[in-house]
Amino acid sequence: MTRARATHGTVPRILVTGAAGQLGRELATVLAPLGDVVALDRSGLDLARPDDIVAVLRDVAPALVVNAAAYTAVDRAEAEPEAAFAVNARAPGILAAEARRLDALFIHYSTDYVFDGASPEPRDEAAPARPLNVYGASKLEGERAIEAAGGLALVFRTSWVYAGSGRNFLTTIERLAAERDELRIVDDQHGTPNWSRELARATATLVARGLPWLAERRGLYHLSARGATTWYGFARAILGDAADVRIVPIASADHPTPARRPAWTILDTRRFTATFGFELPHWLDTLREYRHSRERSAR
Repeated sequence: MTRARATHGTVPRILVTGAAGQLGRELATVLAPLGDVVALDRSGLDLARPDDIVAVLRDVAPALVVNAAAYTAVDRAEAEPEAAFAVNARAPGILAAEARRLDALFIHYSTDYVFDGASPEPRDEAAPARPLNVYGASKLEGERAIEAAGGLALVFRTSWVYAGSGRNFLTTIERLAAERDELRIVDDQHGTPNWSRELARATATLVARGLPWLAERRGLYHLSARGATTWYGFARAILGDAADVRIVPIASADHPTPARRPAWTILDTRRFTATFGFELPHWLDTLREYRHSRERSAR
């Protein structure tokens, strides 16, 4: 059986893509003590350019590739399907194939939007994937391309990722709350918010156990915080009870968007917990830690 190459020199060389993004930035930080990290943003590696992917991987020759890059503009993807599929579907397949050529381990992140959200039951890894929008379809095709490459890969599906910078639901709510007296937020789409730093920490915990150990546990996993809420519930938690702005719950039909969103995408994480022996905290606990970290950094 092919095993992941453990070292590049004295420490493993780790390639992180999407290093300017909310997850990639955190990964570059937490993985630094574990290896020789080469963190590339779009200017260093444009995943829409297949030849660049091949050239960079063969030049860097990593023992671990962590792909945090993605086309995440869910609504814009409806008008730009080629761009979404280039980054979310074709590129992961090329990355996985090149990682296999190098005997490297490949870690990739996917999304809860591969599901249609027709049922409130938490979805496990075996549940049928039926995406409702181009973004979800492109991410699902990326999962399949990685599987077809046949290398040593772990795919982690997660959901509702946020950070204190960049464009995401949390930063949008904080900005709008400072500009408006009232926010109308969808209250019939259910899922689980995930702080990018907590996802990065979980990844680092696994990498710290060794690449050969992790390679033996390759496959598809749901990686998400515990608990669930709606976008309205998330907005209320972000702003707190003392918020000056009025938050009004609305139905999805009252806020039409180019891309259809699933109503229920709560991920069943029992396979991850059973395999790796730990689980992520409740999303409310993680949000509190995010707030505390922001307060500490502001002092």
